[in-house]
Amino acid sequence: MRGYRAIKYILFIFCYFFWVVSAILIAVGTYAKIAKEKDVVDTLMVDPALLLIIVGSVMFLITFLGCFGALRNATCLLKTFLAILVIIFLLQIAAGVVGYLFTDMVMERTEKLMMKAIVRYREDWDLENAIDFIQKKFQCCGVESYKDWSQNMYFECSDTNPSLEACGVPFSCCIHFQNQTVLNTMCGYGMQQQEESLARHDIFTTGCLEKIVSWAKNNLLLVAGLTGGLLLLEVCMISLAAAQISWINKVLRRQKENAAGMRSWISCRRTREHLWLRVVAWIRSRAASRS
Repeated sequence: MRGYRAIKYILFIFCYFFWVVSAILIAVGTYAKIAKEKDVVDTLMVDPALLLIIVGSVMFLITFLGCFGALRNATCLLKTFLAILVIIFLLQIAAGVVGYLFTDMVMERTEKLMMKAIVRYREDWDLENAIDFIQKKFQCCGVESYKDWSQNMYFECSDTNPSLEACGVPFSCCIHFQNQTVLNTMCGYGMQQQEESLARHDIFTTGCLEKIVSWAKNNLLLVAGLTGGLLLLEVCMISLAAAQISWINKVLRRQKENAAGMRSWISCRRTREHLWLRVVAWIRSRAASRS
């Protein structure tokens, strides 16, 4: 019984933790969505707020099934929770295998997605902040090079572009020196017109895709550890849910067996009482006939 309670409450704690995290994701995504202008982009892959809301909602539903199912011993909810986790686990494994076998295709799709994000820069504050964070963090600019910013209507390097930022790059591409106390947001102006050998003195010229791949290769143990930790956590939750379902079914079987045994005992006792009454009646009838 103690083992069953441990399984039950450990599963509940895991699910409750991720349930709270999912609620926070939904709240942050909703707040960011409301704070935006009405005419901003609404595409899932390039809208961080919408992505947070959808991921948070899916997590909320799944973890709610686990929480309520574990707490109330509801096998139907636990089986649904278990099935969803198994599907997600298999999809992650399949995605990893496909990514390993078709690396070139994955890189091409990733490049297109990142280029699409660059095109929509300035249309979404969250997307703009995300791109600026990536470029600062990985010290990169654009997807393949700093000249990718010409794909954006504000930074397009052409004579017909009236934007003040024409032929420039965002300030997040700029190199910030240690003795620099004031942030110069105009540091990227006109950088696309310069050759890479000259531009690299003021901005990062390497593309972010190459930088991110290089970082992943250099931190392979960290990436593998995080991925393995996530998969291990999913396996633990799957095992706990399966164990609780098995325990509940075992208890239900015992209850049915005990009920069947009790019914059999009651039936046997009634049969004995009936036989005893017949014997008593026969004895009385014999005694009456002799007298």
